[in-house]
Amino acid sequence: MRIARFIGGLLTGLIALVLAVSLFVYWFAFAADMAAAAGLGAFGYVFLWLAFGANLLLWTAIGLLRLSEDSIRAVVRPRARRRRPVRHASPERVLVGAGAPEAGAVRAGLPGGPTGSVAVSHAAGEAETAPEGADGDPGVSLAVIIPAHNEEPVIHAAIGSALSLFNRWDIYVVSDSSKDSTAEIAARTGVNVLELLTNRGKAGAIEAVIEEFSLTENYGGVLILDADTELDPGYVEGARRQLEDPTVAAVAGFVVSEWKPEERTVVGRTISAYRDRLYFMLQYLMRFGQTWRYTNTAFIVPGFASVYRSEALREIDVNPRGLVIEDFNMTFEVHHKRLGRISMNPDTKAYSQDPFTFADYYKQVSRWTLGFWQTVRRHRFWPSVFWAFLALYIAEVVLVSLVLLLTALLGVFVLVGTLGGAPFATLPFFGGAFTAVSAFLPLLAIAIGLFVPDYMLTCLMAMIRRRPSYLLYGLFFFPIRLVDAYLSLRMISKAWTTDSDGRWSSPDRVSNKG
Repeated sequence: MRIARFIGGLLTGLIALVLAVSLFVYWFAFAADMAAAAGLGAFGYVFLWLAFGANLLLWTAIGLLRLSEDSIRAVVRPRARRRRPVRHASPERVLVGAGAPEAGAVRAGLPGGPTGSVAVSHAAGEAETAPEGADGDPGVSLAVIIPAHNEEPVIHAAIGSALSLFNRWDIYVVSDSSKDSTAEIAARTGVNVLELLTNRGKAGAIEAVIEEFSLTENYGGVLILDADTELDPGYVEGARRQLEDPTVAAVAGFVVSEWKPEERTVVGRTISAYRDRLYFMLQYLMRFGQTWRYTNTAFIVPGFASVYRSEALREIDVNPRGLVIEDFNMTFEVHHKRLGRISMNPDTKAYSQDPFTFADYYKQVSRWTLGFWQTVRRHRFWPSVFWAFLALYIAEVVLVSLVLLLTALLGVFVLVGTLGGAPFATLPFFGGAFTAVSAFLPLLAIAIGLFVPDYMLTCLMAMIRRRPSYLLYGLFFFPIRLVDAYLSLRMISKAWTTDSDGRWSSPDRVSNKG
């Protein structure tokens, strides 16, 4: 069976590679002829490469430089890992009433808490067997925060992945006014549970649990883990290795899309495949270069599974007014206040559940995009290398989104005119406009210019992941890109006219049990 899977994966990779190369040769030849016909000369070839994105090409080149330096360092100066004792916060110090007689969780109102409307659940203080490696890993002591709101289907799996790497008294679930059994499920696992009776949103929940248990005083770092995310077995070791550098303020988690096609509809599988490709490009081809020690310009530490050093986290305004999400703001705070650099390596993987429906995808991307522009509005410009590269990114996002949507509209216009024939040509203003547009941008040129470069990237992902189904789902990626482009532009004005309260918008979930 293994041999069959290996051969199947190898054949998939070869077919996808041949298809990608063939498409590239065809696209480049076609586009070069178009550029020559337009008289663009050498500039035309530069423009062709920019079809893949100026930021993508720039940071891919810088990422290769970083990879070269890392390889040389590994050969010339192998570093012995510094072994330091791990400091775990004791149950007596961080748990309220840890000597309670009940074996399960105890719930007690804390009128002196952050709002006077919280309840705390905690594990009894009996001894337990630590997970493998929990006490043996050298480096910074870490607390795990799992903010959750109505996450009954997935919370058990998230806690289970954390329990495999941490002692239970180092895990803190904060249930933000959940209406389901999120808090009860968490309490039964024996971890610390803080239940907020007033909905504050994710940022407010993080702020509350940090204050309630004095986490930045009791630990060297804090891992923020989404309730729909599961940690890779090597995550903690990778994070602590990166935190050995005292200049690192935050470790960005390396997101991997959970691939469980049997649990999804065709739409859900298409979304997951699209996200897998997007995450791969953003992380390997952009963020890897942005987090090089000589650049340090990453503008997002993803909030799904990332670590902040406590010294930096104490200086960060986690929950300012008016923002819909927290992770962009927390990252900008690190840069704006010069708290240190952001580190990212593929050794801090975590597996995240993507939206199952297009409606949930639309809402999620709307929140993310709005949160980005709100953060830009809040922090505004300050002279820095970070802002120089951020400005380049913003300019490209706006320009590419405009060009993409405009070209797609022109493509629809030309398609309607081509299919409509003579009746449409006789309509007032339509015939002349159709003749002018189709002469400058024929339908074939629009189709090749928009679809082929996008599908080439899909073929490469099918080869890397050895998933032939991507070749089918990739046919529908371009419409999703159009939605992304629309939301990128739509949320600009909304960010300057709307203040958000950051409250949760719970998507449909599928249980990760089993």
